[in-house]
Amino acid sequence: MKQPNRYTIYRVNAFEWLKKRRAKTVHAIVTDPPYAIIEYSKEELRKRKNGKGGIWRLPPNYDGHQRSPMPRFTVLTENQIAEVKKFHGQLAPLLFKVLVPGGHVILATQNLLLHLVIAEFLEAGFELRGQVARIVKTLRGGDRPKGAHRKYSQLSVVPRSSWEPWLVFRKPCEGRVRDNLLKWKAGALRRPSKDAPFRDLIQSGVAPRVERDIACHPSLKPQAFIRQIVRAVLPFETGVILDPFMGSGSAIAAAEQQGLRSVGLEMSPEYFAMAQRAIPQLAKIRVQNHRNGN
Repeated sequence: MKQPNRYTIYRVNAFEWLKKRRAKTVHAIVTDPPYAIIEYSKEELRKRKNGKGGIWRLPPNYDGHQRSPMPRFTVLTENQIAEVKKFHGQLAPLLFKVLVPGGHVILATQNLLLHLVIAEFLEAGFELRGQVARIVKTLRGGDRPKGAHRKYSQLSVVPRSSWEPWLVFRKPCEGRVRDNLLKWKAGALRRPSKDAPFRDLIQSGVAPRVERDIACHPSLKPQAFIRQIVRAVLPFETGVILDPFMGSGSAIAAAEQQGLRSVGLEMSPEYFAMAQRAIPQLAKIRVQNHRNGN
């Protein structure tokens, strides 16, 4: 007998959905939000597709290496940076409302913008519980001065990124953690094994070709990485994980693969259709077992 899906996905504006969701009905949130949705606006995606102009602008190769498009947040204007702050200022209180006490939010961010995200989540009442470093060597930075790369060949304008920060927040517990765990089934992170804690350093890399062939999304996270995050946020494997910006559904697929209940939200018709096709396929993929605690 075929096992029914444990996930539900909606093509909806995440902010509108969150406003209508009842309080204290989500146990954990794992997401990779669009930063002020600047890079995912229709105009910027059109420029990315054409390979010319916009925030995704990158040379086809640099220093002899082929480069795929990624957002360059160093080009944001003051107004766009203000939009990043506003976006998270609106998001954080809504996530706080729907989470049960002790529920965790683990979300991807970017080194140049994480201070803005942290400030808004703390303002909403969250506790900062640390960061998970996703070690990946294909990120941006380290470039020479634009238009003067030959003259200043020995210089870099910013460090080359070798890790992606995933911020870890928690809604405060009701009383002691052990009491909160008993009442709400939340408040702590699940260990990879009894002998090893969940660690804040995960070797990753880009999503392998087999996953990118299934879900050709600009921000696809590899199953080998996202499954470790998803596994950690439900300490007793009960409750609901929410991804309010699911994209192609990698976090939802990770939850499904591990038998966990999840809800995914996506506003883009293109990416929602992609997620519908991709989630069952990504959930079936076998990955090399890099256990977080090792």
